[in-house]
Formats: sequence, C-alpha cells, structure tokens
Amino acid sequence: MIEVKQIHKSFGQHEVLKGVSLQVAQGEVVCLIGPSGSGKSTVLRCINGLETYDRGDILIDAQRVDVRSPSIHQLRTRVGMVFQRFNLFPHRSVIENVIEGPIYVNRIAPEVARKAAMVLLDKVGLAQRCDAYPSQLSGGQQQRVAIARALAMQPQAILFDEPTSALDPELVGEVLAVMRTLAAEGMTMIVVTHEMGFAREVADRVCFLHDGAILEEGSASMVLGTPQHGRTKDFLRRVLGPQAGASTSSILTP
Repeated sequence: MIEVKQIHKSFGQHEVLKGVSLQVAQGEVVCLIGPSGSGKSTVLRCINGLETYDRGDILIDAQRVDVRSPSIHQLRTRVGMVFQRFNLFPHRSVIENVIEGPIYVNRIAPEVARKAAMVLLDKVGLAQRCDAYPSQLSGGQQQRVAIARALAMQPQAILFDEPTSALDPELVGEVLAVMRTLAAEGMTMIVVTHEMGFAREVADRVCFLHDGAILEEGSASMVLGTPQHGRTKDFLRRVLGPQAGASTSSILTP
C-alpha cells in the first residue's frame, strides 16, 4: 500500500535521509525506532506530503506523493497523521475538533459528521467529554481525541509520530491501548516510537534507523530480541537502561 523508494532529504547541507526504502502492506503495522535525529519523523512527514523529498519516490496505492500536485490534499485524506503534540484547535470543543475535517474537507453533512464523531469518541473512551475543550483534558485524553480526529477522515493508513513522547508516564498506557485496538482491527499503521514493549507486542515489522538510513529490518522478535547490527544493540541497551546488560534478548524475551 505504501512504498518508499530510495528517498533522500536534506535540510541545507545536512542530509537527513540517505536512501531510505520501505514497503508497508495493507493492514500491516510497522514501527520505526532509532535515536533522535535519525530521520524517523522526516520519513513520516515525507509520506504524508508535509515535507518535500529531494530524490526517490513515495507511492500510496501506486499514486506518487508530490506536494506540488493538485491531488496532494486528497492523498492526505487517505493517510492520517497523529503528532507528538496533539495539534488540537484550542478554541474548539472535542467534538468540533473531530468533525472539522469531515465537514470542511470531505463535505459531510454536519449531523452525519457529528453522529460518526460520537461513535469514534466512544471508541477512544471520550464520548462523555465531547463538549470539553482541549485545555480541560489531560495529555492522554488530548492524544486520544487526536486519534479520533484522524479516524474521522476514514483513512486507509495512519502515521503516528511518537504519539506518547509528550505524555506523563502514567498516561502512556491509555493511548497505546487505543493503538492496539486499531492494529487488531487491521488499520495500516507506521509508528515512530520509543515504546519497545508496544513495538514488540503489536508490530509486524520493526525498522531501526540510524543517521538517515535503515540499518536493520525484520520481525519485532528478531530486531528487538536478537538484533544483528551493533548499533541496534547499543540503542536498545540505552533505551532499556543499564539493566539490559550484555544481552538484549534476555530482557526482551519472556
């Protein structure tokens, strides 16, 4: 469904992506892991047309992602994105945030959009807060609203850019629970995350990025349990803490 073919991206003299290639099938969950600055978020932003790429190709159902194309807005409705910082409209209520896209982009009748939004808010456990404003919600609740907003556009895939990184630790679980449900329902997802437990449980594949390139790719059990590349091992030891010791697999394998 999503094909990333040897994309390169530079910001000034700094090359952020150095020939990244990735294929994601419909219904597949792929987690991108790696240190900060490795290019993970830039890959997502290029897929969604929020960043241009210098060379290579990105295809969604064989349609090329090109920010200069008149079809880019229609393409973005098919691939939703959930950001680190929620990006909710602070002056609009929860339900108004969710129905904004369907009404003004997809031209859905307001009453139809509102009914569908209530179903989605119930799905993420926030139907009872539909009239609240973002400032009245916890970070975890705001992120669940952001997920409902992305789902309201009925996307074929959703990109998650470190969706729990801005949350207090006790709020992480409620967001990951919603994402687990989406994965179980067959939603195509690319997730940039530092939550190794989530990646191990949900991901069909894990890609380890370092310095703008994918150094290791495979099943979650392989990459997280028995990594082959030395840089992957170092990263996992740092993420897991000193208790990981010399063996990554001993920590990640029950």
